[in-house]
Amino acid sequence: MHAVIRTYSGQGAKELFDLLERRKSDLEDIIEEVPGFKAYTLMRTEEGGVSVTVCHDKAGTDASLQVARDWIQQNAPDIGASPPEVAEGAVILQLG
Repeated sequence: MHAVIRTYSGQGAKELFDLLERRKSDLEDIIEEVPGFKAYTLMRTEEGGVSVTVCHDKAGTDASLQVARDWIQQNAPDIGASPPEVAEGAVILQLG
């Protein structure tokens, strides 16, 4: 399995997460269509928020990055959120 973590902070991050919370059902629909999708978590932080996507392989997490980028461009262009900091790698252990 492979995971990608996107950390949003700075300009527009809190506003982006307000929108993401209001549009949770939209996110469910598009994220679950990512090839090899296993799990998705969206979490608020003091600076904005974090999303974690787990897929069967890197191709799935790469697709999730593009889906997230496209969704933000289409649904939140006026928010002006800074691009996320991205960390990714092989999953060693996943529980739950």
